[in-house]
Parts: sequence; C-alpha cells; structure tokens
Amino acid sequence: MVTTELNTNIQTQFLSKVKILFQLLKFRLSFLVAFSAGFGFALGMSKDSSWLSFWAVCIGGFLISGSAIIINQIFEKDIDKLMDRTKNRPLPTSQVTVEECIKYCIITGVTGLLLLAIFTNLETTLLALMSMLLYGFVYTPLKLVGPIAVWVGAVPGALPPMLGWMAATSKLDEKALAIFALQFIWQFPHFWAIAWVMADDYKKAGIRLLPSKGGQNFSSALQIMIGALLLLPLCWLPTYLGITGQLSGCLTMICGFLFLLPTLQLLKDRNKKTALKIMFASFLYLPLIQIIYLIDKI
Repeated sequence: MVTTELNTNIQTQFLSKVKILFQLLKFRLSFLVAFSAGFGFALGMSKDSSWLSFWAVCIGGFLISGSAIIINQIFEKDIDKLMDRTKNRPLPTSQVTVEECIKYCIITGVTGLLLLAIFTNLETTLLALMSMLLYGFVYTPLKLVGPIAVWVGAVPGALPPMLGWMAATSKLDEKALAIFALQFIWQFPHFWAIAWVMADDYKKAGIRLLPSKGGQNFSSALQIMIGALLLLPLCWLPTYLGITGQLSGCLTMICGFLFLLPTLQLLKDRNKKTALKIMFASFLYLPLIQIIYLIDKI
C-alpha cells in the first residue's frame, strides 16, 4: 500500500515537472518556430536531401527556440510578476527555481544544437546558436530600453526559415534572404499589434515596444500599416525568384491584402479592438502563407 502511494506520488511529481517544462518551452510558439524551420527546409530540399536532416531541423529548432524562451523568462522573472498576462508563469509563481530553469535551458539548447551539428551542417548550427543568443541575451534586456527591441528581436524571429533553407541547400543566397525578409517584416505589424493590445500591462513593467513615443497614436498605427503593406511585394518575391509558382504568389498576395485591411482601419479608429484583429490576423497570416507556398512547391 505504501509502495503504491509512493509510486503515485512520484508519477504525480514527474507529470507536474513535465507540465511545467512544457509551459517554460511555450510549446505553441516553439512549435511555430519548428514549423518555420521545416518550411524553409522543404522549400530548399532536393532529391538528395535527407529526411533525417529535415526532422533534425524541426526538432532541433523546437528545442533551441525553447531554450531561448527559457532564458527570456529567467531574465524577466521579476517583471513577469507585474503583468496580468505573465504573473501565473512557473517562475513568478515559484513552481520552478531559476537553477532548474538553467538546467532545462542547457539541456534543451545543447540537444538542439547537437542535432543540427550531427545531421545538418556547421553553417546551420552556427546560425541557430546566433539566433538563440540574440533572442535570449540581446532582445530580452532591450525590451526595457524601448522599441529597438522589436528590430533586434525580429532577426532571430526571422531566422528559422533561413536556417531550414541552409540545412537543405548549404547555401546562403538571395532565395534564403527572400524567405528571411518576409518573416522579418511580418514581425513588425505582429509585435506592434500585440504591444498595442497589451499596452497597459506592458506599462506596469516599464516595457515600451510601440514605435511612437506617443504609444497608441496615429504614428504607431501608420507604421503598423506600412509593415503590412511591405508584405505585399515580399509575398511575390518567392515567385519572382522561382522558389514557388505563380499560384502561390497570387494567393499570398490576396492574404496580404486581407491582412492590410484591419491596419487601414486602425489608422482611422486607433481602437484596441482593431489592434486585436490585427494581432489575430498576424497569427493566421504567417503559417497560412507558408502552407500555400509548400502546397504549390509540391
């Protein structure tokens, strides 16, 4: 009886730790990073490409992203307590210690980098390492400095598809830069819409990410709209460079116009509800156009 209870307690504790680890990794965000890396690999793959390399890119990308996110949470453990959106995370609520987070971070990061080093190439591995360090140790502290954080954070945020492309082709060419540029520019309307919606929460923690000093004003709305507008020619660039066909170019242009519409509305009303529409639209936009490109490629 005692043994049964002991085993039950051990299982409960183990499952609790696994749940906390998944929360620390931000599973959905890390999954989207892995998907973007796999997307880049699939666009660049040829008959000689290895499926082992593909899965190494996806799993490695997931783990490296998770590691960078844990670093972010370690740095922000105190300011996370100040915001409603983050106050219930594992670190602010003491469900896990900083020491445990550091261990998780090292294990996930090293495992991800080893997968890339063994099954892809040196360039891909170094690119992934740069992305992790840039996100964890540069972007994170800059969030307390100002909007420059968004520009810096957009770089590691846009690297996954380039990472996948380099793993498949071993080349850093104009095609790799094209898929990087699309995801790089997408992040500005995406992050600024989030910053608009979360402005009150961010203010509590001293975080200011909106591009205008005035915050939720016409200037910020205009820059969100310009970011969405720039996506239109970037959507056509993969078609122009011969990465995918004209069908995907046309469909992604339509997606781009639909994404642009709520940003035009934000110029008029500068309303939190409209910013929320842009935020959710941005969540749908990137994976949708990536799926369109992949289907066209097939």
